[in-house]
Amino acid sequence: MSKKLILKELSRYNIGTYADIIYRNALLRADREVFVYGEQRVTFSQYNGRVNRLVNALLSLGLKKGDGIGLLSWNCLECTEVTGAAMKGGFVVCPINPRMGADELLYIINDSGVRALFVGPELAETVNNIRPRLPQVFHYISLEGKAGGMLDHDELLARFPQEEPPAVVDEDDPFIIFYTSGTTGVPRGAIYTHYRKLEEARTKVFTIGVRPEHRHIMILPLFHIGGWSHFWAFFCAGACNVIMPQRSFDAAATMQALADEQATDIHIVPTHLVSMLNVPGMDRYDLKRLNRIWYAASPMPVELLRKGMDKFGPIFAQGYGQTESGPDISILSMESHNVVNRSPEEQKVLASCGQPCLWVHARIVDDNGDDVEPGVVGEIIVQSKSVMVGYWHRPDLTKETIVDGWLHTGDMGYYDDQGYMYIVDRKKDLVISGGENIYPREVEEVLYRHPAVMECAVIGVPDEKWVERVHAVVVLRPGHSATGEEISNFCKENLARYKAPRSVEFVESLPKNPQGKILKKELREKYRKAK
Repeated sequence: MSKKLILKELSRYNIGTYADIIYRNALLRADREVFVYGEQRVTFSQYNGRVNRLVNALLSLGLKKGDGIGLLSWNCLECTEVTGAAMKGGFVVCPINPRMGADELLYIINDSGVRALFVGPELAETVNNIRPRLPQVFHYISLEGKAGGMLDHDELLARFPQEEPPAVVDEDDPFIIFYTSGTTGVPRGAIYTHYRKLEEARTKVFTIGVRPEHRHIMILPLFHIGGWSHFWAFFCAGACNVIMPQRSFDAAATMQALADEQATDIHIVPTHLVSMLNVPGMDRYDLKRLNRIWYAASPMPVELLRKGMDKFGPIFAQGYGQTESGPDISILSMESHNVVNRSPEEQKVLASCGQPCLWVHARIVDDNGDDVEPGVVGEIIVQSKSVMVGYWHRPDLTKETIVDGWLHTGDMGYYDDQGYMYIVDRKKDLVISGGENIYPREVEEVLYRHPAVMECAVIGVPDEKWVERVHAVVVLRPGHSATGEEISNFCKENLARYKAPRSVEFVESLPKNPQGKILKKELREKYRKAK
């Protein structure tokens, strides 16, 4: 890069792309830290160079603009480089949840059509076992160390120069696919362009006020759109992300990182707060710079929120969104949280998901698409320039979900006269456990494969740790027997483990309406009353 002609260099990549942001930060903040991962500390300039090496390597392997690259890994430094290569090289990146079982991985990898697959160390054996069934994948690249039959990421980068690749990316090019489970159990890929993801980052940066001096502790997975978008918003603003080198949440290690890195921000789900509040000797951690705890993915119980604010202060803010929406739809700001010790009427807002974000329109409509009045329950629909383009290879589902430019979320809620929205139910019976989205029908499909199961229904029930847990209500076949542990283990063998029921209840029959439809509302009501 030429410092002599810096203004010309700043114009190398197209506006509306992350390629432009990567290069801008490398020129203007060359020696500032962008990522911290364990003992590794990376500057903006170093990051740009490694991304360039990877783009040049992929081009040499025969990949071209528009080709897919899959990313199957837990959070690591190399994940940022793979995503950066898509940003600058014009590849379409597909982050894949490493918790998924082999059949789920087969479906997503084949459906996305990725030609190169980057694989974390824990997934190498699984991937090698299914390679014969992945006919479109031509290159396998291991992350964080060598793996049999795969190119090594670091060795690959070392073979190629860090010169800037050709500037080929336009803002309307496809950039990233996030897969989300459908009610049929078949995952759907939400496709985004470069512009739409950058637009979402701009919204986030403005909404929560991210500045270059901020430091964000990253504990949420980069294969989820919520964690991904928060992470890259900090990058976009020229701030630093500290990536926690852990496969499962360690509350004590996270508290230590907040102190050691003098972090200003952390993005959590409610179950993380439960664990953080139970870390022994919390007062010994120096958290004087921590000025924002952003929570999302599932509602925060008001009592838990009150405990969090008592311990950390009035620094909480909530975001609501979904994979298809970009994700941010609304925000419950830190200012809106300052009612925690006021009257019950004023505190009601804490049960809301906030007001629509700037540059986002949200409405609540009835089954005819007509707007409902305040206090009336309807479906939340959304319009913004950061909503997905559509579902990958599924124009039929896209047409059903995006109607006249409005994304139909499937979430049911109402609003008040100040524009605060309250989610009361999920049209598609979604269960959110520990921040993970779980669709009951997908679990039910597996349960029905168990030889002892005659009928079943899967619901979410309140849980102190997970906020919601997956609960299976099962009717056994006559003459058959099974234990709850057996049922749960059967699901773990056929699904990602987090989707398996954490509790199982055996009953003689399930409540049904005259048409024979199982009444899940009645099953949930039992646990709501118990709570």
